[in-house]
Amino acid sequence: MRDRVMALLQAGVAAADPGRAVAAHMADVLADPPGPGGGWTVIALGKAARAMAAAALEALPEAEALVITNRGNDAPLARARVLASGHPVPDAAGEAAAREVEALLHRAGPADRVLALISGGGSAMLPAPVDGVSLAEKQEVNRLLLGSGADITQTNLVRQALSRLKGGGWLRATRAPVTALILSDVPGDDLRVIASGPTVSPIGSVADAAAMARRLGIWDRLPGPVQAALSGTRAAEALPPARNILVGSNGQSVAAMIAAGAADGGVPLAGDVEECARALLEVVRDAAPGATLVFGGETTVRLTGDGMGGRNQELALRFARAASDLPGPWVFAAMGSDGRDGPGEAAGGIVDDGTLRRIAAAGLDLEDVLARNDSTPALAAAADLMETGATGTNVADLAVFLRG
Repeated sequence: MRDRVMALLQAGVAAADPGRAVAAHMADVLADPPGPGGGWTVIALGKAARAMAAAALEALPEAEALVITNRGNDAPLARARVLASGHPVPDAAGEAAAREVEALLHRAGPADRVLALISGGGSAMLPAPVDGVSLAEKQEVNRLLLGSGADITQTNLVRQALSRLKGGGWLRATRAPVTALILSDVPGDDLRVIASGPTVSPIGSVADAAAMARRLGIWDRLPGPVQAALSGTRAAEALPPARNILVGSNGQSVAAMIAAGAADGGVPLAGDVEECARALLEVVRDAAPGATLVFGGETTVRLTGDGMGGRNQELALRFARAASDLPGPWVFAAMGSDGRDGPGEAAGGIVDDGTLRRIAAAGLDLEDVLARNDSTPALAAAADLMETGATGTNVADLAVFLRG
């Protein structure tokens, strides 16, 4: 049963192959060639950046190319500079990469063409704080947002208001026409949210971001310079036009899992992990023997402890707890399509009707584990920790339930 579940998850990941997605749309890119004396600049950002750039450079071998991605996906790439940047916490390497991106964009002129290759994770990887805000202060904002229970749209609304490059910043930084191929890690595929929308309009205004910080209950803990930046009256700038093309999404991965023999679970992975676990249980409780249901989306976690884990690992544990009276055998797995769930090395969790018993036999109290957000060691103790390594793509989260 576990092999079947993992095979379906891999089918979902394979459907989000970033190289194939880019190659399928290069004809659209090439339809607008550089003008006389101009050339191509390729800037790839996110967890799928390296694979996306490799595919683009097959069609644009003379392009100048810069890749900014996370460690684990940063192997050298011929004809490109590959820079590793922090994720999920922004770091100095990412700030330096942001300056390199700005330099490339500033240098490109009207006869040149910029190809932006955007994938999930790019928000954290390219910190470019607005004047008056330091990297350390941006890191603190990121930490507060990650622990607040904010969804990705709420998080990136605040991030955009504090960045030179997010929310259309790439367009403001260059005189060259921009085409973007975008791999979505966001439920609903709102292009403004993916990697904080470097080539599209912002999600909202600075005032909207300040109001969101208050709604999330983090305003009073924001550093003073951040509060000042969010209290300003910066006028919204008109953005130059850009071609933004969606090339892959979570929905396409779920469709591939269905094509591989599963059924649509009918509810998204969304909202708080505890509420999502209960919603999933209601769907699967009456599943017939042999039924296989698949789900996609992205949940949120409100941090109450300082343990090691991630939203998929915690969802798996909370599902196992909620399903304690569900007759077995059954298997449930949830994973980040990028192969990384939270700050550790795990991709997610795969649990079954024996998980609670194995955790108890290891001497762990599940309620204490969840209160401390310490899902990784608990899953490891139950032999339920999923470790796939970095997949080189990112289209949010995938889950499978299989009834024996």
